[in-house]
Formats: sequence, structure tokens, C-alpha cells
Amino acid sequence: MAEHGAHITTAAVADDHPSIFEVVAQDSLMTAVRPALQHVVKVLAESNPAHYGFFWRWFDEIFTLLDFLLQQHYLSRTSASFSEHFYGLKRIVAGSSQQLQRPASAGLPKEQLWKSTVFLVLLPYLKVKLEKLASSLREEDEYSIHPPSSHWKRFYRAFLAAYPFVNMAWEGWFLTQQLRYILGKAEHHSPLLKLAGVRLGRLTAQDIQAIEHRLSEASAMKDPVRSVGEKIKSALKKAVGGVALSLSTGLSVGVFFLQFLDWWYSSENQETIKSLTALPTPPPPVHLDYNSDSPLLPKMKTVCPLCRKTRVNDTVLATSGYVFCYRCVFNYVRSHQTCPITGYPTEVQHLIKLYSPEN
Repeated sequence: MAEHGAHITTAAVADDHPSIFEVVAQDSLMTAVRPALQHVVKVLAESNPAHYGFFWRWFDEIFTLLDFLLQQHYLSRTSASFSEHFYGLKRIVAGSSQQLQRPASAGLPKEQLWKSTVFLVLLPYLKVKLEKLASSLREEDEYSIHPPSSHWKRFYRAFLAAYPFVNMAWEGWFLTQQLRYILGKAEHHSPLLKLAGVRLGRLTAQDIQAIEHRLSEASAMKDPVRSVGEKIKSALKKAVGGVALSLSTGLSVGVFFLQFLDWWYSSENQETIKSLTALPTPPPPVHLDYNSDSPLLPKMKTVCPLCRKTRVNDTVLATSGYVFCYRCVFNYVRSHQTCPITGYPTEVQHLIKLYSPEN
């Protein structure tokens, strides 16, 4: 069994296919960025709705636009999405041999670039909108906003009944493809990569050097005199490149923080927190209420409650405030870990010796 599963964590020298852990990690990276940024925008909008309410209302569209610019930058310059480049991966045109592969710095061909952009940017946006639509329709159905006999209600009830099965089939499709990739039966871990006509591979040392060389050439090159439109276009490209570079370097430090935020504000974790905070407060420990008339307490204040003799080496138990002989209370607390009078849990470290004035 071990030799059949060895390819899951290691790869042969001639095989540039990434492991399942690498591809799943890069998939989850961009999934974690959206809820983290959404929470930041939500906090800003709640603190100042006049200034930041617009960003909260149109968060999905603004995020999709920024994601489009980011993915276009990386796909055209590194042949990889932002998260794939972050984990040292690249997209290779399906069917191309190792000798005919394009260098990563050349970017993807136009057809594969736009297909990749659609599946990376547009499809997640439509999926988020569809989930929000299903959630709002479910709330309308619970409160019966539409008349029972309306055609609209019959339509969205049919949609709500079919949506869980469609979503399950969608997720099952991806799970099946990942299992086939783990077992070495497929070269794509995601069916979207197959539809885009690409597969994932690891960046080589030559690819990394070519990408760095292209970046250094772009920063050192002095452009001739151009029109205003070309200057604006060049400035936008440089701004997107700067944002992408800042995200790439900054995310290496904040990736674990983003994952933590994604977990903290996930629905599963919030349900766990609510279930814990909804529990009733436990009652305080039940102990007998001893007063001055209790038979356990001697009537004379100089007598030890344990040995019933005049106290020797007066020692107070800080847990309850009662005074005993040092030897009596030390032996009792060491054996029972409770106060002899109140029953409160305690330890020998809570014993404090008292000194009489004559000493």
C-alpha cells in the first residue's frame, strides 16, 4: 500500500505535477481572502456608514474587479493565478510536451488566459450571488412574503428544492476529480482546469530567473515619449503590478492570519460559539453555611477547631480565613485539599503563619 500512495507526498524528478496538498492549499488561499476582507469592510461600514457604506453594499462587485485585475496581471506575466504563483506553481497548456512548453514569464496564450480568467473570477462571483439569492428566497419562503398561489412562489420553491442537489452534484464533481488526481488517474485536480485547457506544474529555476529578469528589465527600462493615453495605461499597469507585488510579499506574512479570520468568522465556528455561550451559567459550589454556633467551631477563639486544644503556631487558611494549629491544618489540607470548616478546595500554599505579639 505504501508504494501505491508514495506519489501523494513526493514526486519523481521528471514529473512536475504538484502534490494534492499544494493544489488544495493554493485553492484555499483565495477562498480565505474574501471573507477576511469582507469582515474588514463590514467593520469600517458599521463604524462610519456615510463613508464606507458604499464599499459594503457593492463589496462583491468591487472585490471581483480587483480580483480580475490581479489575476490578469499574474496570468499574463507568470502563467499562473495569484495563489498558484504564491505556492510556486504555473499553468501549462494541456497537451504540450516538455520541450514545447512556453516559459512562465511569457504568460498564457490568449485563449487559455481568458478561459482561466472566467473560471477564476467570474464563476466564483456568480456562485456567491447564487448562494445569496437562495438564502434570501429561503427567508421569503419562511415568512411567506408572496401569495401562496403566485407563479413566482412556485418557481422559487422549485429552485430552493433543487439548489441543494445541484450544489451537492457540483461539490461531488470536484471531490471525484481530486480523488482521481490523488490516485494518479487524472492530471487535473479541478475540472475547471480541464475546461480551461491547462494543467498545473511546478515553477522551474529557469522560470523564476526569467520572471525576475523581466521585472528588473521593466523597472529599469526608460520609455520614449508617448501619448497621454499610453501614459495613463502604463501608469495603471504599474499600479496593478505594485499592488500585486505588495500582496505577494505581504501575504507571506499574513496568510496564517487570513486563515485564522476565515476560521473564526466561519458559520461552523460561530455556531459553536453560540452553543457554548447559550449554556446556562453553572451554579456556585454548594457548601455548608457555618456560623458561630456551628458544632465544628469551638466556643473559645483560642482553640483549634481540629484538635480542640489551645492553638500552637497559629496559622490562618487564606481560603476561608479560619485559624488552626499549623500541624493540624497542614496535615488535614495535605490529605483532603479542602478547608476543614467550609469545604472549599485549597492547597498547603494557602497557609499563612501568624505571630503573637509576645513572640
